[in-house]
Amino acid sequence: MTEPTVRREILTVASAAPLLVLTNYTAPMVTLPETARALGAGPTGPVWILGAIALGLSALLLVSGGLADDYGRKRVLVIGTGVLAAASVVAAASTTVPVFVAARLVQGGASAAMLAASLGLVGHAYPSGPERMRATGRYGAMIGLGTAVGPLLSGALATVASWRAVYWLMAVAAAALAVVSARALEESRSAEPRRFDVPGVVLLTLGVAALLAGVTEGRLGWSRPVVLAAFGAAVVLVAAFVRVERRRAEPLLDLDLFRRPVFLVATGGALVVGAAVVGLLSYLPTVLQAAHGLTPLVTAALFCVWSGLSFVAALLSRHVRLGAAPRLALGLALSAVGFAGLLGVASSFRPALVIAGLAVSGVGSGLINSSITHLAIESVPGHRVSMGSGANNTARYVGSSLGAAGVAAVVGALGLREGATVAVAGCIVLTAVTAAAALATRR
Repeated sequence: MTEPTVRREILTVASAAPLLVLTNYTAPMVTLPETARALGAGPTGPVWILGAIALGLSALLLVSGGLADDYGRKRVLVIGTGVLAAASVVAAASTTVPVFVAARLVQGGASAAMLAASLGLVGHAYPSGPERMRATGRYGAMIGLGTAVGPLLSGALATVASWRAVYWLMAVAAAALAVVSARALEESRSAEPRRFDVPGVVLLTLGVAALLAGVTEGRLGWSRPVVLAAFGAAVVLVAAFVRVERRRAEPLLDLDLFRRPVFLVATGGALVVGAAVVGLLSYLPTVLQAAHGLTPLVTAALFCVWSGLSFVAALLSRHVRLGAAPRLALGLALSAVGFAGLLGVASSFRPALVIAGLAVSGVGSGLINSSITHLAIESVPGHRVSMGSGANNTARYVGSSLGAAGVAAVVGALGLREGATVAVAGCIVLTAVTAAAALATRR
């Protein structure tokens, strides 16, 4: 095959990874009540059912990126996809909350490997220039498509069969992707491999896990001893990680990258997108169902407006004649404008205004996904593209957990109607401020 054909094949197979990961990630959002009842969940059960996969993702994304760069991006992708298939079988067959949560944690770790390695493969295949912009736009579009497919697929299968059906389907799809990846992809790795940073891996993984465990448990009360202990452990572990990494010749995360404005924009932008966009829209279906009695399938269809337009906008983003950072700023600004249509959504449901708001923010999200994907691999040295992907996605999923917890805390403190309005307003301010910061970075 010619080189362009090989690169297109790599892009096609690698882009299937974020599609599968996001489909699986969003699957329980509209079936949470049914899943919780079937598993006999107590007060904390639904929180962990929904949040466990984000913990696994966030804890292992950066680690997976380093492993992919040093030991083979194809190898890490195949292993991660195979593990996702096995964990999906366990999730589908679960009869208790602990088993299901453990399966989702493993799914998160496997998804981390898939995201870091697949974007690394794309970055290696498309080193620079307009072709990389088009490739990262297509890859980023799969995030929006997966976000659209997950709730719709899960809601439809739950209606005709069971909430378990989507996990059986995920197992089959992941196994198929593992086989295709093993056969179709060429191996790539860094020309400058590093020694495995055991202290860095242990400290970062435990630190992120402690942070997100505290956030997850905090939804039921922020002053509880288990929450305070988790946050205290997170502070100590992350501080120890920074200290250890500064002294290592070959660190897991090169802290000097934070001196690069583009890396800061990519990572900080991903954190804000996770918190203000993904976090808000992850919780909003619950608000609509509780306040207005919408069914899971109707809620999924409504939010398909946002995620569907996100997919289309990311695919077409190459026609927006702006650099990646200004395009990110435009996407964030559109998200802020769109969220304005969601103010007061818990008090009165005006379909036209809500749909318009979701549509505008969906276009913005598509521009965000393509821009951040490009910046993630553009902001690091060429042989560390998977590390850039890992750092970027770690920020995104930590942000999504913080954002969803923040929205839940505000709603819990102020009540459904006032709390939802305050949460939406806060997300508008956060995205607008980040848009201004991104615009100030020239790239």
